[in-house]
Amino acid sequence: MPYPEITHHGAHQGVTGSCHQVELPAGRSLLVDCGLFQGREGAGRSNAIDFSIEGIAALVVTHVHLDHVGRIPWLLAAGFEGPIICSEPSARLLPLMLEDAFKLMLSRDQATLQRYLALVENRIVALPYDQWFSLPQDLLCKLRLQRAGHVLGAAYVELDIEQPDLPRSTRVVFSGDLGSGRSALLRPPVPPQRADVLVLESTYGDRLHAASGDRTARLQRLIEQALQDQGTILIPSFSLGRTQELLADIETILCDKALNEGGQGAPGVVDWPQLPVILDSPLASRITQAYRDLQPWWNEEAQARAEARKSSLTFPQLITIDSHEQHQRTVNYLASTLRPAIVIAGNGMCSGGRIVNYFKAMLRHPRHNVLFSGYQAKGTPGAVIQAAEGAEGFIGIDLDGERYDMRAGVATLEGYSAHADQAGLMAFVAGIDALPGEVRLVHGEPMAKAALARALRGAHAGLRVVTDH
Repeated sequence: MPYPEITHHGAHQGVTGSCHQVELPAGRSLLVDCGLFQGREGAGRSNAIDFSIEGIAALVVTHVHLDHVGRIPWLLAAGFEGPIICSEPSARLLPLMLEDAFKLMLSRDQATLQRYLALVENRIVALPYDQWFSLPQDLLCKLRLQRAGHVLGAAYVELDIEQPDLPRSTRVVFSGDLGSGRSALLRPPVPPQRADVLVLESTYGDRLHAASGDRTARLQRLIEQALQDQGTILIPSFSLGRTQELLADIETILCDKALNEGGQGAPGVVDWPQLPVILDSPLASRITQAYRDLQPWWNEEAQARAEARKSSLTFPQLITIDSHEQHQRTVNYLASTLRPAIVIAGNGMCSGGRIVNYFKAMLRHPRHNVLFSGYQAKGTPGAVIQAAEGAEGFIGIDLDGERYDMRAGVATLEGYSAHADQAGLMAFVAGIDALPGEVRLVHGEPMAKAALARALRGAHAGLRVVTDH
């Protein structure tokens, strides 16, 4: 069967910059995601659109992480005039993410920002999950969004493309980023019934997540161990997804403590009702409010807990910090008083953001602890700090070009990855009723793609797996 031509404008030779163009029969095309190149992959690269946008009828967004949507300003500047199609939750979250990115990368001028956001919001077409949407008739294509379980609003995309010379349509599926199935808030992804061509992410194609167990119980144990030091727990986190998962688990712990133990912690540990939980990220605060408003898209268990007031991402101890002045006062207060607290702040890789100011002021003191909720990319300050877990004495950490002594404790909590591992990706493929004619691996380092390709070929004799695009 001749398959539609797919051109990859990003995330085909690495992890970031997701952007894929699929040709339609009438000489038109669709763009699936338009993301930034980040980290080492973005070094020295321009964000300008370096491909022709002629004939691109629409942009379909799988989810709103910047490595999937961050080039939208440049796409609009290049003259793209089509709709931006996404799920209903993503329609609420996308302007928040793009506003923050616009202010950081392009302009803080309020009038310019408002014109840009108005343009984005006018282009958004929000679709419900699990319903086919017919594109204009001349495109010979319809599409459907299905839950991907990665972050709220994440979707994988099914394109049903009519082939004039063939007896049936061709089904092209773009996975976007698939969730691990461990979320406290989201439903796990369910594989599509059919895929002639599957464009599949491979971020964790060469690894397996540690056994899940009870993630919340492990978080509670780590918090209580850290609080025995009578200091602050510093948690670097990403604004979208990871922060809300952590808040949901912390809220569950607090509710269970109040019900079962009258709020008392272990001997020598601060009473849980007196423990402030500080969310120090304006973007994370706005996204958390959006998550609350989007409760109908949570999984059934999370909705039941919210209705029972056991978890709704808001609780008396939660303190949100907005302005820079509030942030600096909080840093100074915790550093000077050594009061026990939990601080969640960005950025997640510790390469910038408000968490760095906490580190500068507090890493030197052994009463404090850093708690990582997942992987830290090589070369980042977070990776250096994470590697010090279990070390004795102190080590030197470079932050913003200055050297700081670190005596704080370090621990890593597994179970918060938002990506499917190799087993999850394999299960997604195996769950399709009939194996795809072709699987294209994207969104992964070369070793991860190669490992996943070997595993897929080993499990499914004759399956065509493409890693080089």
